[in-house]
Amino acid sequence: MADTASGPGGAGPGTAAVTVAGTVAIVGVGLIGGSFGLALKRAGRCREVIGADAGSLDRALALGAVDRALSVEEAAAVADVVVLSTPVGAFPELARRIRPHVAPGAVVTDTGSVKGHVIEALAPVFKGRFVGAHPIAGKEHSGVEAASADLFDGAHCILTPAGADPDAVETVAALWRDAGARVTTMPADVHDRVFACVSHLPHLVAFALMATVDRTRPGGVDPAEFAAGGLRDFTRVAGSNPVMWRDICLTNPDAVVAMLDAYTRDVDDLKQAILRGDGDHLLSAFEAARRVRGRVAP
Repeated sequence: MADTASGPGGAGPGTAAVTVAGTVAIVGVGLIGGSFGLALKRAGRCREVIGADAGSLDRALALGAVDRALSVEEAAAVADVVVLSTPVGAFPELARRIRPHVAPGAVVTDTGSVKGHVIEALAPVFKGRFVGAHPIAGKEHSGVEAASADLFDGAHCILTPAGADPDAVETVAALWRDAGARVTTMPADVHDRVFACVSHLPHLVAFALMATVDRTRPGGVDPAEFAAGGLRDFTRVAGSNPVMWRDICLTNPDAVVAMLDAYTRDVDDLKQAILRGDGDHLLSAFEAARRVRGRVAP
């Protein structure tokens, strides 16, 4: 795993800023795609940022996330870099649509939260010109209205090159450094296991907890009416894009199920300690959890 980090704006100390791509086409201008467009425009080292989407791009244009809007095929034909930023389930069909139009030498990349499935689907289509990428940033709100130019400042962006041409990898890395991210490379299978643990599992836990809250009516009372900061903070991610998370679960099933199994075992361990009245075990588990939380958020 290699780290090629730099601070916001892309260039590290003593590093000259360079133009890394003339025209960038973003297919899917929502929270992540829109924020990427805003960040690239802030950096000022792309000639043009084009938006392509199945829906209207009026808001993206009004917010300045893109310079102009084209069809997916038109955008692919004029872009030096094509960024797929839709839910990952749409990638194979998008690849089929844009492949005849992508210029020789152009680079195709993505922003998906799953990498193994994506590489299997797209790397053979674009040969050495596809570079998998996953920016580790987001909000509980979706849509371009939630986009911001500083979303990636100081955030990690994981690249999974998987045989991509070195110049293509550097092009994508430089774009993410321009957007403010710290760029790291990682094998796709490692990526998918890591993020099944730290991202996919927390979302599923939050989704499941919201279902439990919705079904629970002690004495006819709706618990949601009395929820305070703890529940709101814990389940913030349950407000994320449902289509995106459906696709993540279906494209990373082995790692996600393995983490659900591990989590279920840990929950059952707490359940059994409660049933047998084992306060020492509970205290030890809670203290261990507090130490791990300190590593996550010092």
